[in-house]
Amino acid sequence: MGFSTIAIHAGNEPDPTTGAVSVPIYQTSTYAQDGLGRHKGFEYARTQNPTRSALERNIAALENAKYGFAFASGMSAIDSVLKLVKAGEHVILGDNTYGGTFRLFNRVLSNYGVEFDLADTSNIADLEKAFKPNTKMVFVETPTNPVMTVTDLKAVSELAHANGAKVVCDNTFMSPYFQQPIDFGVDIVVHSTTKYLNGHSDSVGGFVALNDEKDAEWVGFIQNSVGAILSPFDSFLVLRGTKTLAVRMDAHDRNGRVVANFLSEHPKVEKVYYPGLVSHPQHELAKQQQKGFGGMVSFETGSYENAKRVLEAVKLCTLGESLGGVESLISHPATMTHASVPEETRSKLGITDGLVRISVGIEDVEDILEDLDQALK
Repeated sequence: MGFSTIAIHAGNEPDPTTGAVSVPIYQTSTYAQDGLGRHKGFEYARTQNPTRSALERNIAALENAKYGFAFASGMSAIDSVLKLVKAGEHVILGDNTYGGTFRLFNRVLSNYGVEFDLADTSNIADLEKAFKPNTKMVFVETPTNPVMTVTDLKAVSELAHANGAKVVCDNTFMSPYFQQPIDFGVDIVVHSTTKYLNGHSDSVGGFVALNDEKDAEWVGFIQNSVGAILSPFDSFLVLRGTKTLAVRMDAHDRNGRVVANFLSEHPKVEKVYYPGLVSHPQHELAKQQQKGFGGMVSFETGSYENAKRVLEAVKLCTLGESLGGVESLISHPATMTHASVPEETRSKLGITDGLVRISVGIEDVEDILEDLDQALK
């Protein structure tokens, strides 16, 4: 079946009791049991919920995975996956990841004996040097947030597996519509469902998709033991979102390309970060690995003062955290999404005080261009 068919139908079987086409919101904390040890597959809502189970089947199918687990946030999903790593073991973390991911490693996991080093995962030679005898996991984002560096997932997976390590990929920016990391050898895929999967800026959640049965058992055990589960209502909202994922992502992609080209030619913009531009250093890799380029664009204004003027002058674009909604969202990574990353590291990666990131929405693109143009001027 094609992607859109899977998005609309996987996990979305009509309700057997009423025939409801949309999966109902099972807003219950517990379930009546027929007798001791006899129930209908559901015992307690932290452990199982029919709405959440439907979403888990849906997104797992979209990622070509056997198993899926929905969490209360993208960070709780990442934290649960990292519980596959034990104290004394080593993780290689991509040097340009979401600031919250870096904070989790740097401020939390390091207190519990998990070792980690940063590496440029887009540079295989650099990545190879980072491996140690106790390396058990490589964690990558591609494209990266916010400078849009693309990592060769097949090459990284081959290198990691040769060294006895698993590969985890944060696929939030691309969504499974534009990129399916498992097809390139990645072991585990994580998402912030808050972003494109939900698509309407009205839900916070996370997801883990994988194929290994033993790892899936452990992630499921962690999900139940820790209890950072996605609520029935949020599960319903994300299920609604994935039904239109294909059409939304196509619209984000169309607008993203136009906006990136516009910014690349604008006299007030010094540099544009977008894999869809021929000038992007990994443009050809992105074409091979991704089915599209998406709606995430970053651009350099030259200074904090310039960035501040732009961010405070936009009228259509909304200044705020997050991304992936139908509306255009604009942000300042250095003080918002990546504020927890040391300034020296940010500077090295190109996350300057003048960098602006825009999540291009699906409004009429002429209106987005007009807004950006007046703000830049």
